[in-house]
Amino acid sequence: MAYLGVEGSLTGRRWVGPGVEVERQAEAMGQATGLAAPLCAVLARLGVPVAEVTAYLAPTLRELLPDPRALKDMEVAAERFLTAVRRRERIAVFADYDVDGGTSAALLIDWLRQMGRPATLYVPDRIDEGYGPNAPAMAALARDHDLIVCVDCGTLSLEPIAAARGADVVVLDHHLGGEVLPDCVAVVNPNRQDEDGSLAHLCAAAVVFLMLVEAGRQLRVAGASGPDLMGMLDLVALATVADVAPLKGVNRALVQQGLKVMARRDRPGLVALSDVARLEQAPSSYHLGFVLGPRVNAGGRIGQADLGARLLSCESEHEAQALAERLEALNAERREVEAAVRAAALAQAEERGLDAPLVWAAGEGWHPGVVGIVASRLKELTGRPAVVIGLEGDEGKGSGRSVAGVDLGASVQRLASEGLLIKGGGHRMAAGLTVARDRLDEAMARLSALLERQGAGQGGAADLRVDGLLMPGAATVALIEDLERAGPFGQGAPGPRFVVPDVGISFAKQVGSGHLKLSCTDGLGARLDGICFGAFDGPLGTALTEHGGRRFHLAGRLEINEWNGRRTAQLRLEDASPA
Repeated sequence: MAYLGVEGSLTGRRWVGPGVEVERQAEAMGQATGLAAPLCAVLARLGVPVAEVTAYLAPTLRELLPDPRALKDMEVAAERFLTAVRRRERIAVFADYDVDGGTSAALLIDWLRQMGRPATLYVPDRIDEGYGPNAPAMAALARDHDLIVCVDCGTLSLEPIAAARGADVVVLDHHLGGEVLPDCVAVVNPNRQDEDGSLAHLCAAAVVFLMLVEAGRQLRVAGASGPDLMGMLDLVALATVADVAPLKGVNRALVQQGLKVMARRDRPGLVALSDVARLEQAPSSYHLGFVLGPRVNAGGRIGQADLGARLLSCESEHEAQALAERLEALNAERREVEAAVRAAALAQAEERGLDAPLVWAAGEGWHPGVVGIVASRLKELTGRPAVVIGLEGDEGKGSGRSVAGVDLGASVQRLASEGLLIKGGGHRMAAGLTVARDRLDEAMARLSALLERQGAGQGGAADLRVDGLLMPGAATVALIEDLERAGPFGQGAPGPRFVVPDVGISFAKQVGSGHLKLSCTDGLGARLDGICFGAFDGPLGTALTEHGGRRFHLAGRLEINEWNGRRTAQLRLEDASPA
């Protein structure tokens, strides 16, 4: 049964509220703990047992950080890394061009700099070289370096790593491994086939962080000391959220502690990036995923691939400002390119049908730097895994994004093993692939079938899930701060969403580029302000500005609006329905 009877909202979605069991759990939690009912509703929906609420609300690395040696090859990787430092060997860092790769590289470069050792950064060009190590680059690095550390890549790069003759190679990665690993000193990866999967939710930067923890332990055993690792958690937090790693277990502690470090504004690159993005408040997981992450990614998508890693690892405020401004400009350019590809991809996908287990589109000359973002947009729109492919010549290069419970990376890797792809790999939530043009339809049909076996396409794409009702007068800064204790929110832990029921629209006005600013009242004197981004791209803007006195149910997420030193509660509106 639809929540509040909303079967078709203004955006065409059915509203779904908490189930009976979740409501019972929330009520029992409130009685046992005395916590506010909205917070209990969120915790119950997240599946937190009553007995574990206290620990869940205060995640600590002391309790949750795993022993690095639980990962295979970790001890030998750290040993080889420290040997290179002690012997003053030449070290190169080969990094992927996304946020996870950039932060992973910055972690190593920062740590080595504090130990008085330089490192060479190499980030491959997305278009000219593609993802991961390639033989010419690895051979060239091997001629001038003693140790190459591959971060956020390398697990499937057997031939390129073999080309690094004369240098040792260590891989620190999290992408799905194959049956055979590269012949190198160490491959540390929680998604190796011979791992137990208990740490499969870690991103590459978290794997790098664990290696540095192990390196620190080995230094202490030898009577030495290393850099302060807690001050590097801002990078790990950014990578964890931006790479869509599930926010569970140690990932919650890494992000929560990392946000505290980031709020100190110690890292010149992140300070400069926050300033050009006009981020005037302490960052949240939302800002990591939707404000800072896309800007760090912009260089690898349509510009110079190493800009993000250079920004995150630089020491100079002047250099950081210049790099941040360059990334800001590239991000604006990326938006324009993305908009064109998104419109074409959506039209094609709609023609093919949006109710299949896999939603996909392929187009001539679509920029490989934006196909992943467009796939993410299609996934969000349809609630189904999505793949978007740019075609050029006889091949297509694409990127995919998945939904919770559907392992896209494993299915793509299986397609590659079956010969339907030229190459492909990834992890549960994202994957990349290269496919021959004449096998495109066959490959996508097979991928759709594999994903259907995992349950893709069974959920209602038009469902909007809410945690309950909230009256305007109850939406306070104190409540929002209380709800944030259940965070950080993101992949695997969706943030709170409430319905403000049966309210009148006292003010509604278009602002900026198609956004809506509004205020609602309950008729009893309580008022709540709201913002709806992109409202006039769909039906919400017109319906709420031309309301004619009608009353509405409003659905969205609460946030704190900081303006001129004042902090007020605000609703980030996502949907509405006539009351």
